[in-house]
Amino acid sequence: MNRIKSALALTDQTRDILVGSHVVPRTGGVFARNFPFQRAVVVADSNTWAVAGRAVAASLRAEGVAMDRPIIYPGQPALSADDGRVRDLRTRLADTSAVACSIAAGSLNDIVKLASHEVGRSYLNVCTAASVDGYTSFGASIAVGGVKRSVPCPAPRAVVVPLDLMAAAPSRMTAAGYGDLAEKVTAGADWILADALGLDPIDPVVWELVHDPVQGALCDPAALARGEIGALGQLAEALVLSGLGMQILRSSRPASGAGHYFSHQWEMEGYGRGWEPPLSHGFKVGLGAVAMCALYEKLLELDLADFDVKARVESWPTPAADAARVRSLQMLPAVQTDALAQSAAKQVPKSEAGLWLEKVKAAWPAARERIAVQVRPAAAMADGLARVGAVSHPSQIGVSPEDFKLKYFQAQTLRSRYTALDLLAQLGLLSETVEGLFAPGGYWFEAAVPAAG
Repeated sequence: MNRIKSALALTDQTRDILVGSHVVPRTGGVFARNFPFQRAVVVADSNTWAVAGRAVAASLRAEGVAMDRPIIYPGQPALSADDGRVRDLRTRLADTSAVACSIAAGSLNDIVKLASHEVGRSYLNVCTAASVDGYTSFGASIAVGGVKRSVPCPAPRAVVVPLDLMAAAPSRMTAAGYGDLAEKVTAGADWILADALGLDPIDPVVWELVHDPVQGALCDPAALARGEIGALGQLAEALVLSGLGMQILRSSRPASGAGHYFSHQWEMEGYGRGWEPPLSHGFKVGLGAVAMCALYEKLLELDLADFDVKARVESWPTPAADAARVRSLQMLPAVQTDALAQSAAKQVPKSEAGLWLEKVKAAWPAARERIAVQVRPAAAMADGLARVGAVSHPSQIGVSPEDFKLKYFQAQTLRSRYTALDLLAQLGLLSETVEGLFAPGGYWFEAAVPAAG
């Protein structure tokens, strides 16, 4: 875990991370040294309280930490990270001076992170599963007015990462973490593309933190499915480092690309929210990673040497035409309003389109070489997800080919951040590229549905 120690030297929010097996009884010591002479309030749901609540409370008492009565949410149905839940916890925290000591995975950690920030405090989190990279990230992923947003707020001051607890978590949660980490592969490709075009320069230190551990952590999905501590430790470390990289850069750019936007779209539609268990963020993100690997395979075949810039400029969409396109893709009013603003922010005026496309042509050969090293074949990505027990094909979650095809186009509207979807849209090639993935010979036409079990 030397990489985590090195990363902490670069952060100004998270100052203390304890990783290892059987470290829950040391939570009180971590709290006491990071929040001396302060009260604690344990925040959990009934599931996380059952696996670690009493041990965390006992460790706090052993260190002489004064405690308020725990705040324990129902474990069923699963908590939704939305602005209503944040308001509820903020009100509860405002009634006390205590620092939150949360026992949480993805959604509850995000709720505690934002609510703590809104009352002017940091907090400590005890991780309960290797399911997300948001434990150590700057910002919380919250549905605000029905629209999924990354809301700026500080990461926790201290984090306890108990590998034995994570290994004992339901296997689907480890599989979700694998899916979340898998999308770093295509997020990295999107970042390379944006860097090549001068939009989002790559920070080499952050790149190393986030991307160097990924391949090793993804290499043995079967060991993760078996709950082996060694493989679990690699996955947990990679997820923690991903969050720290985002914290250092104050942006999710290093770890979140267009593959994440498939998940955002489903989350805003409420798809899978009422299932038992709910369709996890990591399962949706992992499927988004396969989708983008398939798209990148086609994109890497592209040779722009003879691309007709003049003809493309002549067909360049007007702002009104682009807005009409977004409206046709996004029917939910709140999502549509946000998508219109995001799409307008990244639209290149027709008067500048020629110069921009010439820049794209010039940058593409070198960018293509870098991206080819970064991405995985879609089939290999899907195989890893299947082996760990994650979703690797849309039919596994009841999504038809037509609905899944639509997600490529909807995803392109959700963020102003530049991705491969935007490149193809600007070239006028997005529709034919996506259609080709679902036509005979295309990845999604040929991809076999993994056997159950």
